[in-house]
Amino acid sequence: MGMKLLSVCGAVLLASTPLLAQETPALTSKQAKTVDRLIDKGLKDDRAYAILESLTTEIGPRLGGSKAEARARDWGVHTFESLGFKNVRIETFEMPFWERVTETASIAAPFPQELKITALGNSVATPDGGLTGDIVRFRTLLDLQDAPLEGLEGKIVFVDEVMTRTQDGSGYGWAVAKRSGAANEAAKRGAAAALIRSAGTSRTRTPHTGNMNYADNVTPVPIAALSNPDADLLGSALSLAKGPVSVTLDISVRTKTKVESGNVIGEIPGKTDEVILIGGHLDSWDLGTGAVDDGAGIAITAAAAKLIDELPGRPTRTIRVIMWGAEEVGLLGARAYAAAHAEELDRHVLASESDFGAGKVWRFRTRFGEDELPKAKVYQKALRRLGVGPGDNKANGGPDVIPLVQAGVPAFRLYQDGTDYFDLHHTMDDTLDKVDLESLRQNVAAWAATVYIASELEGEYR
Repeated sequence: MGMKLLSVCGAVLLASTPLLAQETPALTSKQAKTVDRLIDKGLKDDRAYAILESLTTEIGPRLGGSKAEARARDWGVHTFESLGFKNVRIETFEMPFWERVTETASIAAPFPQELKITALGNSVATPDGGLTGDIVRFRTLLDLQDAPLEGLEGKIVFVDEVMTRTQDGSGYGWAVAKRSGAANEAAKRGAAAALIRSAGTSRTRTPHTGNMNYADNVTPVPIAALSNPDADLLGSALSLAKGPVSVTLDISVRTKTKVESGNVIGEIPGKTDEVILIGGHLDSWDLGTGAVDDGAGIAITAAAAKLIDELPGRPTRTIRVIMWGAEEVGLLGARAYAAAHAEELDRHVLASESDFGAGKVWRFRTRFGEDELPKAKVYQKALRRLGVGPGDNKANGGPDVIPLVQAGVPAFRLYQDGTDYFDLHHTMDDTLDKVDLESLRQNVAAWAATVYIASELEGEYR
């Protein structure tokens, strides 16, 4: 009986040994020391700030498909080459173009005064000379969706839905639905135009723009966002007025059917042709200089990759850094990249984008195959000293990585503190002075450590 028990225990031990080894991946002692050195260097590295200062000063706003975005692509090539990256190139694609020309609004009666607005991307123009209509207010987009299809003809719909401030930006997901939703629901009901409270958290008179899209079955109506204080003002006017409140709205835009955009790519060649893909998006909205959205992402990932490039020898896997074009207007660069590289996506081991400003990284999330989840612990352990905690396995990798994730590419994301992000995002306040140098360095340190591990840790993530 004792021999039999011993044999059974031995069999179990032998059978479980490979499984335990698979479930507890680890860096070598040398690799772990390299991770610590990268973090130490990242916390003192100012190259990300220098890159960001250069982009926001020398290029400034860079709307997708614009001449400024084209200059930014040339800047991106020069930046990658000056960093010593290899295989630097621009991969072009075509896109439709939209830009604002003028945008004004005011309460016409009974309390005449100016309102601060910004047209939403892809909005149609008002008729020449603008339009005037009585305001009909809805507290939420859901209230508008539940409204009768008659009774709003010729009116201006006002969706006054407030966005919730959160650390992870989760309040934005539902608040942003009114950008397209308000225009489409207003159009279905014969309204002349739509206004929304900005999908942002700023308490200054800086309205928040962003892209919207019309449904196929509606006649497009113009739409603009009010700054939060101006949304409050319009709400107060509706409360105090003894009759209708009318608003004059005047928006002019310029469009082109086809223009050129592109993705800028640079690489640190590895010992294998497997790819770790990182980056940020190069375009920005036209109101600010795109420092937090997403110049910071460009700067952080380029600086982190350079730290790895400075290590002795070559990384095991190739590190590909990309500046995606035309993200703000529909992930156009992301979709173009996924299509152009469809045949090699099986060699993309991991992908991620930095596109949530420059606040300190506080959480690490993954999208690994279930059998590969133990690898996440290696990253979590390395990042702990930076104050980065573990997250779940539901990361999308960042907006421009979504098409890759949909194609089966594993992803991770380093989540930044977004408590104040939507005070700046898509507004004229998105400028360099809002970026904290210490936080930027912490981002570089976290990205350098993460990407190095991704390059060196053996095995797949699918």
